[in-house]
Amino acid sequence: MNIPFVDLQIQYQSIKTEIDEAIAGILTNAIFVNGEPLASFEKNFATYMGVAHCIGCANGTDAIEIALEALEIGKGDEVLVPAYTWVSTASAVSRVGATPIFVEVHPDFYTIDVSKIEAKITAQTKAIIPVHFYGLPVDMKSILDIAKNHSLKIIEDCAQAHNATIDGKKVGSFGDMATYSFYPGKNLGAYGDGGAVVTNSKKLDGKARIIARLGQQGKHNHIRVGRNSRLDSMQAAILNVKLKHLTEWTTKRQLVASWYVDLLRDAPVKLPSKPTGYEHVYHLFVIQTDKRDELKAFLATKGIETQIHYPKPLHQVGIFKAQGAFPVAEAMSDKILSLPMYAELNKVQAAYVALAVREFLG
Repeated sequence: MNIPFVDLQIQYQSIKTEIDEAIAGILTNAIFVNGEPLASFEKNFATYMGVAHCIGCANGTDAIEIALEALEIGKGDEVLVPAYTWVSTASAVSRVGATPIFVEVHPDFYTIDVSKIEAKITAQTKAIIPVHFYGLPVDMKSILDIAKNHSLKIIEDCAQAHNATIDGKKVGSFGDMATYSFYPGKNLGAYGDGGAVVTNSKKLDGKARIIARLGQQGKHNHIRVGRNSRLDSMQAAILNVKLKHLTEWTTKRQLVASWYVDLLRDAPVKLPSKPTGYEHVYHLFVIQTDKRDELKAFLATKGIETQIHYPKPLHQVGIFKAQGAFPVAEAMSDKILSLPMYAELNKVQAAYVALAVREFLG
């Protein structure tokens, strides 16, 4: 049996008629940039996520940079980010001229360890970017309290957490701004690159929109240096179709995760966990084992594709200034392995994966 890490083809087949009609509509009307498809998606996505405003942009990395610029964060400022996450969270901070300051991650939840944050705050600290990692929300109550006590801005990185919630409230609706990626493999993925910035602030929405549209406030009225970062109409139309299915897909991902947990509960691996009241949307299903590399190679012989998210914690990535040791992040990076995870994965396939893991680890 061959099991891909993500199967985008099977997802497309399940919504083929809707997708094909949406694409045909774009081609027929020849509205390829901006226009009604984008406006419709921005409105629908904001409503779904429980926020007032959404600005579509080119990708999730741009989204973080745009949010930082809208909050006027730049040279001389420090921004707190988890020591273990995708590089974009920190590189976006560097791109706007600020300095990313790394914070250790929680050993069980993989998100930023809120108990380690305040020790990293200095007079130069202006913001914190909590990353809802692998699909699990950060402890936003603690983040909000810390931000209030130290006058920090909050940008939620929701690139892996579309539809994740804390006590029923969706991530992305807690902070000053939030960012999303619509890379094809995401829980809500386009058929190309795409991203979004969301906020409840009309002022910040206006600033972010101007920044993302070449600094224009109205056509040819350039009031600041901006960038060209747009979510094109084709991707907006595709995302509008997919958004209607996101709730169902989230439920199915959670079901797949429950199968893995049941089948691997007494196996010698560390399984994902979550706090009470938190809805994990399982963008990734990540296990830990001391024999990670050997297990990955063995699963490949069984036709099972796995991934490592991510090989190095950020403080070991050469583009960033060394900031000491982060033992939890370092240990995690040597042990993590992401198993196949997508809404269409069936129970037979999940069992095949789990049994192969158990076969190797004994």
